[in-house]
Amino acid sequence: MQSLKGFNWVLATAEDRLVMQYMQSFDLPEFLSRILVSRSIDHDKVEDFLIPSLKKYLPEPFILNDMERAVERTLLAIRCGQKLVIYGDYDVDGATSSALLRRYFRDIGITTELYIPDRLDEGYGANPVALRKLRNDGHDLCLMVDCGTTAFEALNEAKKCGLDVVVLDHHTAETSLPSAIIINPNRLDQELGERTDLKLLCAAGVAFLFIVALNRALRTSGHFQSIQEPDLLNYLDIVALGTVCDVMPLKGLNRAFVTQGLKIARMRKNLGLATLADIADLKTGITSAYSFGFVIGPRINAGGRVGKADLGSKLLFTQDHLEAQEIATQLNTLNVQRQEIERQVLEEAVMQVEVKELNSRSVIMVKGDNWHPGVIGIVSSRLKDKYHKPALVVTNWENEEKGSGRSVTGLDMGVLMHQAAHKKLLSKGGGHAMAAGFTVAKGSYEEFYDFIDNAASPYMQNRELKLNIDGYLTIDGLNEGFMQHIQQLEPYGSGHPTPTFAFKHMVCVFADVVGGHHIRLQLQDETGKRLKAMAFRAMQTPLQKILNHRGPLEIAGNVKLDEWQGRQQLTLIVDDIRI
Repeated sequence: MQSLKGFNWVLATAEDRLVMQYMQSFDLPEFLSRILVSRSIDHDKVEDFLIPSLKKYLPEPFILNDMERAVERTLLAIRCGQKLVIYGDYDVDGATSSALLRRYFRDIGITTELYIPDRLDEGYGANPVALRKLRNDGHDLCLMVDCGTTAFEALNEAKKCGLDVVVLDHHTAETSLPSAIIINPNRLDQELGERTDLKLLCAAGVAFLFIVALNRALRTSGHFQSIQEPDLLNYLDIVALGTVCDVMPLKGLNRAFVTQGLKIARMRKNLGLATLADIADLKTGITSAYSFGFVIGPRINAGGRVGKADLGSKLLFTQDHLEAQEIATQLNTLNVQRQEIERQVLEEAVMQVEVKELNSRSVIMVKGDNWHPGVIGIVSSRLKDKYHKPALVVTNWENEEKGSGRSVTGLDMGVLMHQAAHKKLLSKGGGHAMAAGFTVAKGSYEEFYDFIDNAASPYMQNRELKLNIDGYLTIDGLNEGFMQHIQQLEPYGSGHPTPTFAFKHMVCVFADVVGGHHIRLQLQDETGKRLKAMAFRAMQTPLQKILNHRGPLEIAGNVKLDEWQGRQQLTLIVDDIRI
């Protein structure tokens, strides 16, 4: 049978002897044990994987270079009553890490101010004008989150004007570092030994380790004799939100952060987060990483993309019910606006790919006049998913060619950005393996495209399009017990995707288009049992052939438990179809 999307379906393999061992050792069903074995979860790590605890995974925070210096400088600021400002990026990781620091400082009796650069006026990261202004306004110490590791010009300016800066970041570093105290597990001089999972932290995760270290120092100094020491676990909901939305692999400490953070989110301890969940109509609240990544995250991001850059951080910080309601409502509205802008830009981008036959190249790269900079990252992600190739989207905006890119697993886009910057093809560029932001040097667009395309070509030519199948199921096997067992593997995310299952000997007895982009299906097996399915964004893709196909088929996807009018129903979210 032929895959409509052109994927080679690869069934996960697991040694039967090990599967049996896992079943007996941990009292797990066969299909669950088979998934654990096939995903290389070692026998002695299974319990920690299924029940990840901070006690197991939280490291000694001073393992990170410059942590001691950062704590000492912050203690000095606290003792001397110096003025602190939190400077963050405008995406979800920036919002969560900046809100995390401000919430902690508020809880220990310290006032801070917030500075989030405007995406359109200032662009990504630290900028010298803003840092000089902060110093002129009387700030003594700047805690910079989710940016700064490669901000040489801006941090040199901060040093000149007497503003001390502590950077809490995770983006790819260069061989040299700017003039600042920089905590980043991805520094090239950082030794982590066996704790390689720390390299996977987002900025919110790094910021949490910083407050663990600072809190310990404050406890030792007697700071909590007069005020109550905060419970740091109560901040893990926003750490989890940043981890999921920055698409960090859910391994080691990240997995513990998200698991414990979801527990805090369900308790609705963060007023802004709970309010946004209500406005987003999350009927059962924030119950999974999916809620973070696909419901909460896009709304937090909408402020930085098409509205006010600081709205997300302010929402996660506020303790005022009226303010939470106002900001959450505004973010929800901005998200709708963002979706419409994104739709228009995506249509133009796809047309450019098709007309110029850019799909024949190893990398998709498109450019448009006045495409909104706030959506080009999402559009590049959509193009990557549509064409299964790295994608970069550039906009001519105020005499600059600003771009954003998304990569495929195995091709480090952050490294490519640094290489292009060293070749003077970019005036600014950085990021991490899967995502990057950049500004193309004047007149260098075609040369930059050629460089990226040539660099990716060897990898892309040998890359096989495949869909990993965790196992085959029958409709009869989809029951309440199955879903209870499969939930033991949560949280899902980067590095540990939702299990994909395939169904044989199916026919489509009903199919229609929903919302202009999605396809709703009713599937039936040989016994007459039926299963509801949804193929999201399937129109204008090979999957739309299912609308006119009534013969036998195989279908693959992940199973989701929906709740509608008090009833629970299983739905297959379609990845691919073979006919």
